[in-house]
Formats: sequence, C-alpha cells, structure tokens
Amino acid sequence: MKLPARAIYTWVDEIFLDLARQFRWSYLPPLMVYLAAGVSGLTAIVGTFFVKDYLGLSAAFLAGLAFWAGIPWALKMPLGHLVDLIWRWKAFLVWVGAGLIATSVIIMYALIAHTDAITTIMPAEAWYVVSVLLAPTGYVVQDVVADAMTIEAVPVIDENGNAFGDADIKAMHTTMQTLGRFAIISGTVAVAVVNIVMFEGVENLSEQQKADIYADIYLLALIIPVVSVAGVTLGSLSLRARARRLRAQGLDEADIQSALFAPAEPTAPNWWILGGSAVFVVFTLTMGLGEVPFAQEIVFAGSMIIVVYLIHRLLLELEPALRGPLVGTAIIIFVFRAVPLPGPGATWFEIDMLGFDQQFISVLTLITSVLTLAGLVVLRPLMTRHSIAWIVVLLTIAAGLLSLPNIGLYYGIHEWTQRWTAGVVDARFIAIIDTALESPLGQVAMIPMLAWIARNAPKHLKATFFAVMASFSNLALSASALGTKYLNEIFVVTREVSDQATGVVLTPADYGELGWLLIVVAAIAVAAPLVTIAVVQRSSLRTAQ
Repeated sequence: MKLPARAIYTWVDEIFLDLARQFRWSYLPPLMVYLAAGVSGLTAIVGTFFVKDYLGLSAAFLAGLAFWAGIPWALKMPLGHLVDLIWRWKAFLVWVGAGLIATSVIIMYALIAHTDAITTIMPAEAWYVVSVLLAPTGYVVQDVVADAMTIEAVPVIDENGNAFGDADIKAMHTTMQTLGRFAIISGTVAVAVVNIVMFEGVENLSEQQKADIYADIYLLALIIPVVSVAGVTLGSLSLRARARRLRAQGLDEADIQSALFAPAEPTAPNWWILGGSAVFVVFTLTMGLGEVPFAQEIVFAGSMIIVVYLIHRLLLELEPALRGPLVGTAIIIFVFRAVPLPGPGATWFEIDMLGFDQQFISVLTLITSVLTLAGLVVLRPLMTRHSIAWIVVLLTIAAGLLSLPNIGLYYGIHEWTQRWTAGVVDARFIAIIDTALESPLGQVAMIPMLAWIARNAPKHLKATFFAVMASFSNLALSASALGTKYLNEIFVVTREVSDQATGVVLTPADYGELGWLLIVVAAIAVAAPLVTIAVVQRSSLRTAQ
C-alpha cells in the first residue's frame, strides 16, 4: 500500500505542488492583464441571445464579421515592435486598449438600455458592428503588452544578484505561459458563475426583464478595463521594488537596468515592419469601407504575404538550426487553428430546438472553463515531454471524436437515449458530458510554442517575435472565419427573425442543412491537421519542439 500512496503523492507533487512552488509574485501583473481578457467572455452569452432575438443578421454575415473582428490581431506585428521600441512606456498602450474596450461595452449597453435614442443616429446593426470591431482592437493592444510583460516577469537574476541557469529560465518561461492561459480561463470561470447567478429563473422572465439583465451585464463588463489597467500599474510598482532591493545589495546600476527595465541591446526601428504595417492598415480600411468585391479574401491574402515576409526577416535573427523547426511548428499550429467551425447556426439550433436557455449555456461555459483549468495543470508535464506535432495529433483525434455527440444531437440521438434511460440521458446530459470531455483540449496547443519563443527569441526582439508569430497563428482564425462563412453559404441555416414592433415573421427558421454542415466541419477538422503533420514531419521542416 505504501507504493501506490507514494506514486499518488509524486503525481500530485509534479502536477499541482510544483506549479505552486514555481509561482513568483513578479508573474502577477501580466496575469492580471490576461485575466481581463478572460473576463471579456462576460458578454458572450448576452451577445449571442441579443443577436438572435433583436438583429436580423444572417449566419454567413456573422461569420464574415468574425473575419473582420480578427483582423486587428494582425496588428500585433507593428504593436509588438512598438513595445520593443518604447519598452519603458509600454503601459500607455494598455490605457489605450482599455479606452477602446470601454467604448465597445458602453455602445452595447446603450443599444440594449436606450435603443430608441441610439438608433436615431445609426441602425442597431451598424452600432453592433462598430462595437464588435472596437473590442478586439482594444484587446490586441493589451495582449501585446501582456506578452511583453511575461518576459520581464521572468527574472534572469535571483534576489542576491546571481544569474539563473538556462534550465531554470526555461522552466520559469513554461510556467509563466501556462499561468497566462490559466489566468485567461480563470476569467471565464468567474464570468460563467456571474452569468449563472444573473440568469437564475430566466425561463420565467419577460422579454423586458431579460433585456434589463443584458444591460446590467454590460455595465458589469466595465470592470474589464479596470483590471487590465491595475495590472500594468502593479507591474510598474513591482519592477521598481525589485530594483530597490538589488540596489540595496550593491548591484551595478547598468545590470539592474538591463535585467529589469530594458534589453541590453537597444532595439532599432524596423521600418519594414512599421511602414509595411501602415500600408496594411490603409489597405484593409480601403477594402472594408469601400465594399470591394472579395474584400475579405484580398485582405487575408495581403495579410498572409506581409506576415510570411516578416517571419522570413525575423528568421534571419535566429541560428540556422532553429529556423526550420520553427517554420514547421508554425505551419502545424496554423492549420490546426484554421479549420472551419459550424458558425452561429449550431447555437441557434440548441436554443430553439433543444431548449438550451441562457443559464444552461452559462453552466456549459463554467464546465468548460473549470475543466480547462484542470487540463492545463494536468497536461503541463505532457507538454514538456512531447513535441507540438505529437500534441496536435492527440488534440485533432480527440476533437474529431468529441464532435460526434453534437452531430448525434442534431439527428435526435437524445430522443433514443431518453427512452432507454427513463429520461436521464437527455440533450442537456449529453451536452454536459461532451463539454466536460472536450474542455481541457482547446488551450493546450499554443503553450509550448509561446514558451519556445520566450526561450529562444533574441532578447531585444522578444515582443516582436511574439507579435509576428501570434499574428500568423491569429491569421489562422481569420482563415477559419472565411471557411465558416463559405460553408454557411453552401449549407444555409436560418433562425426565425421577427419584426420587434409587429411580430411579423421576416425569416422563418430552417435547420434542414445543419446536419451536413456539422459533418463536413468535423471531417475537415480531423483531416487537415493530420495531413499537414504527415507532410511537415517528412520534410526538412520536421520539428521536435
């Protein structure tokens, strides 16, 4: 009996206690900015129901809007380089991001609570589009700074002024990136609990009472910019406190400045990045506002060309042996994230046909968040022992298997299971089990890549490396949005849209093609990553990272 007990203790120590031991208070400031990003999910459920009940936007339009909302993340390139250039004053960018986020939230609050007044200026759909585009712009600005803060949060010298070894620094970077994902998911846990409480008894509320809850949630969301600003303020105070301790120990001022406040090698402006990004912004706005045919496709192609060129330039800063594996890793992550999704039609089906209300969807969100947190901790040793390619294969196969229950729900598998289990295994039971199994997988793939960048990128260009590689992986989400739009144009899914004043049905509900949409999405999500990994691992880009 002693051996199993010792084995259990060893497992708990490796998984949980070791992570707690590796936590440092210097990690807290960037974690607060990441936490704010997680809290942004507070309005997700409200937004879903608001769009479904009040706005006449099609599934294909919403998928296209998701593409434009993802474009600001391509701006991580110039913003990351800007952070390297203004390292000491990067906190200013968090204030800018906070202002954009607050504006987006206030627009949605006004749209719900003061609809008549605000729609005299612009239609409700136009206000919604503006809000959707402002929010990611604010979050990307803050995310760039948070990424940079994770670099300075990992100390290179201990409290006595002695340099840490490479193994210690590698472990700290992995822990920092894991905790960063942990903070984001912790934010989603908190907001899921808030949504569950606020939507208590929602099935008995009138439409006006529901709208009042929606408005209150958006007001509560103003806490998001407050948390992020508090994070950078704490970060500044923490760095100054660490500097005072090192000065008291007699450490050289130049070493303190290099270790805490600025890289030893100053960053020179890269006008290819700054100028090219300025052209990209003008180009994107022209395409979007000018209603150019195939504007999304043109912007995506232009973005990809720019990002690939910048990656090429940055690869020259790395040792030759590191270049191929990084490219191979980036390609694998890109394809894994670029697979299309079903789009909003699947959620509409769950609401209309399966009876999932706001509170139950909040429960699913809570399950997802809590189990993702557990998964990040439990799978941390796996991420350190296995390559990214191995991890993506595992995640792809798991995602394919876990798509089957959702397909089954569309075809009525819950009706059969209800009959055979006396009503226990119904649609909600299946949704909860599927969510519980799927939850830990989504956040895993990016952590090893982020830790690799933090460990191997040149110190004076770490923020730039983070930004450019993140832009590449975020472009995968834009590709996913395009694929989602195309599939929703082929397999048309509509929910019932009625005139709010007269109650006249403008668009009838039609979920007839949702089943084929779910099947095609699942097939692509499994085939595309596995084929890509097979090709990459048999080429000169093979990665063991």
